[in-house]
Amino acid sequence: MNATDDEITACLQAGASNSAIVRELHVDKHRVARLRRAAGLPAHKPHLPTLEEKWATKTRMVDGGHVHWTGSKGSSAGTPVLAYRGTVVTAASIAFRIRTGRAPVGYVLPECDYHHCVAPDHVEDEPGRQKTREQLRYLTGGTAPPERCAHGHHQAEHGKFQEDGTSYCGLCTAVRKAAARARETAGV
Repeated sequence: MNATDDEITACLQAGASNSAIVRELHVDKHRVARLRRAAGLPAHKPHLPTLEEKWATKTRMVDGGHVHWTGSKGSSAGTPVLAYRGTVVTAASIAFRIRTGRAPVGYVLPECDYHHCVAPDHVEDEPGRQKTREQLRYLTGGTAPPERCAHGHHQAEHGKFQEDGTSYCGLCTAVRKAAARARETAGV
């Protein structure tokens, strides 16, 4: 095919890149560049997808309003992750940002029964989970948690709630887990 200058210029004006025109019309790249300059058109800038657009290409809707992740997994636990512009983020944190418009605080986890669901309406960050669990506590007849745990930690700062609304001390739990890891590492 022997494309005319007018055909090449029409492609340039339609927004095609030089390399796309070279591939499509089988013409010399220098000729395309010269015609771009002659038409006064700026260099083609490819559309880079936003984080949310890239996230959407790695998801698939499934029954129940759940969203299945088809992209990469970041750990042995199978956490859905997405590499974007030199960084890796969890798919759930992107879903959270899509729903709330803000960055999450702490881990973002699905609050439904679909393993690793990344539906924006199904994920919640740490403060959101704790608020929901605290509300559940009161709705099921629970009382306000104690002001301090058995070890004296102030629960306004360290208090957390399990899925069923039961309160516990987050600091005591963290200390207990760290001690268990240390014993495991030491071989005790």
